[in-house]
Amino acid sequence: MDLTLTIIIITVLASIAAFESSRIFDRFLLSPYMIVHKNEWYRIITHGFIHANWAHLLINMFVFYSFGQALMHYLYFIGNSITHFLVIYFGGMVFATLTTIVKNRNNSAYRGIGASGAVSAVLFACIFFDPWNKLLFMGIIPVPGIIFAILYLAYCSYMSRNSNDNINHDAHLYGAIFGFVYPVLIEPDLLKYFINMLMNPFN
Repeated sequence: MDLTLTIIIITVLASIAAFESSRIFDRFLLSPYMIVHKNEWYRIITHGFIHANWAHLLINMFVFYSFGQALMHYLYFIGNSITHFLVIYFGGMVFATLTTIVKNRNNSAYRGIGASGAVSAVLFACIFFDPWNKLLFMGIIPVPGIIFAILYLAYCSYMSRNSNDNINHDAHLYGAIFGFVYPVLIEPDLLKYFINMLMNPFN
């Protein structure tokens, strides 16, 4: 089975289970306090498999499906594509939580859920490999991926500092950064590829 679909199926099943059981929901969610003070480090991963509601789940999985298969195609030319795909997805999920854990390590009331950090990592890895490919900004306006990336990072950075909503903007921000940087970490010459793609938008 396709790796993207496998992760989606597992995530959907886990989310449904959490919808139906508050015990599962509470056990899987991201709790920096429980991670730091009770050593429940598994939450860094399990929180990415549960979601707040159907809309939250469907949006994340739709974006993931839309770009997951494209990312596998790009990684195929590097080699070890399955390994790198899993590292981008789960590495993005973990990296996206780090600032949240530090900020809220003594806040027993903080709760975090969702695969947004991992999905942002996959999306931005795709932008790295094809920066001029058109994406839908706000789901409506087609813009080149690199422009979308700049707007997205600026928005997440601003909202992280100024927002009082219940969205973990840090997770979106740092997941995206991880996905964008990871290709260069595994193959430094890919930076030249990215620069060449960036400087030749019509190739």
